[in-house]
Amino acid sequence: MHMNSEHSISRRERLIRALQAPYVLTDSSLSPGRSHIDIARAALAGGAGVIQLRDKGLSAESQAPIAREIACMARAAGGILIVNDHVDVVRDSGADGVHLGRSDMAIGAARDRLGPETLIGASASSVDEAVAAKRDGADYIGLGPIFSTSSKPDAGAPAGVQLIAEVRRAVRIPIVAIGGLTADNIGEVLRAGADGAAFISAVVSADDPEAATRRLASAMADTHKEQQ
Repeated sequence: MHMNSEHSISRRERLIRALQAPYVLTDSSLSPGRSHIDIARAALAGGAGVIQLRDKGLSAESQAPIAREIACMARAAGGILIVNDHVDVVRDSGADGVHLGRSDMAIGAARDRLGPETLIGASASSVDEAVAAKRDGADYIGLGPIFSTSSKPDAGAPAGVQLIAEVRRAVRIPIVAIGGLTADNIGEVLRAGADGAAFISAVVSADDPEAATRRLASAMADTHKEQQ
């Protein structure tokens, strides 16, 4: 048996490995002229470990072929694809997982639909929400907003890195910080206890998304080296 094969490691181990690099959400509304596939291709070329397909205005049926193409791209690059909200798109596309907001399908119901090896992430903005998500079976927490962000108008007030430290003490599953993250503040976020960092406008609104992702990946790598 090849112990380094994708089938020989757990979903948690695959996720932790992928979170060493940027987690990029492909919100095409913030990137005029670029499709989800364009953004994903550039981000993966720049070193992204996770791509999350997010489009609140596109139906699940329309997202499925996009997800299938990005899933293949991510796999070839050694990354993973997470689909926002739509459990059926995950099943139809071969994506690695789904990310659920607080108003989406319950985590337990999603697990019943997707099985034990599919990754399930859950949004949280407090310690209590993070603990509940872990209890319900989430593989990781999307925690934020950490800093002020314009990418999600309903995100709420920024919590600061102290929330990361508080959630880190309360749960052992991976924490992916989100909200206003840049190459300048990513070190602070990782040192506070986040396992990964999610980026939207820092990549999709950049003039060169590939170069922007590469800068973020370099900043993350530098912090990981400091922590070793």
